[in-house]
Amino acid sequence: QVQLVESGGGLVQPGGSLRLSCAASGSVFNIYAMGWYRQAPGKQREWVATSSDTTNYAETVKGRFTIARDNAKNTMYLQMNSLKPEDTAVYYCYARPAIGSPLSWGQGTQVTVSS
Repeated sequence: QVQLVESGGGLVQPGGSLRLSCAASGSVFNIYAMGWYRQAPGKQREWVATSSDTTNYAETVKGRFTIARDNAKNTMYLQMNSLKPEDTAVYYCYARPAIGSPLSWGQGTQVTVSS
């Protein structure tokens, strides 16, 4: 089983940047896929990005967000640039250790984009 802890959230002005981190522990050897979801107040959880054999992004963040994995540190990052108020949400990282295995989730980190 994989345990995940996010960090790096906070308050940022529109147009600013933040980098989220997701540290994995437990059964972390060769995790198949990791990624991010987010949930804004009153809305359903929304997929943001995934890193597995390929890297994919939601259209709403493509060109602004970049996902990266540091396997030596068992950590995944989400670099978020050109932030917009609509990016305000709790961001959750997830891991899928192997194809078909259930997802593990972090506790979430709040990102607020406001002037």
